[in-house]
Amino acid sequence: MSSSARRPLIGVTLDAELPGSYSAYPWYALRQNYAAAIAAAGGLPVALPHDPALAEAFLDRIDALVVTGGAFDVDPTLYGAGARHATVTLKEGRTAAELALVAGALARDRPVLGICGGEQLLAVALGGTLIQHIPDAVPDALEHEQPNPRHEPGHRVTIVPGTVLARIVGATTMDVNSAHHQAVAASGPRAAVNAVAPDGVIEGVEDPARRFCLGVQWHPEFLIDPGDRRIFDALIAACAA
Repeated sequence: MSSSARRPLIGVTLDAELPGSYSAYPWYALRQNYAAAIAAAGGLPVALPHDPALAEAFLDRIDALVVTGGAFDVDPTLYGAGARHATVTLKEGRTAAELALVAGALARDRPVLGICGGEQLLAVALGGTLIQHIPDAVPDALEHEQPNPRHEPGHRVTIVPGTVLARIVGATTMDVNSAHHQAVAASGPRAAVNAVAPDGVIEGVEDPARRFCLGVQWHPEFLIDPGDRRIFDALIAACAA
């Protein structure tokens, strides 16, 4: 990118934290590598606070949306589940804001990248459902909350041939990190599965009918696999499409 070229503005959702540690008051959080990966791909990252009423105003200005992960879950009532599993942790304010942003972005056909919990939220917005706790639902499941550091791979995924993700990464497999206890159960009528773990757990979804609508269960901002960088490159390229 030349110094005179306009960098597309990429909205990045924040995590919400309770008082303590950094501040005695509620605060937002975002790992630096989200912004670094977007900037390295040619985007201009901007943080989006949690206010559903501002979603449309943000979408008037941003060129693409990245929905990040976090140590919390999507409310099971949003995908028609019954009882809430004991392990489920909610952040209602964050989810409400992200749903408003995702719904607005989909309505405008803005490029959307959902990462980890953001992939699960995107799947729900596209009509999918979630597994509330993998160890209770998937026999002989992998350890999807990997014990080793997140900047190292936890397992390999198989990329589904013919998908948008396959075209982006140019590979049949990827080595990915893994930091989740939930996963997509069914992609729903408006989305397709694009990656699967060896135990059958869905690792990615997409809507191929849209300009760029992609969700991955891992954290590509750690740039573990060559395909991770290509995902961010494709997001930025989609802004000019």
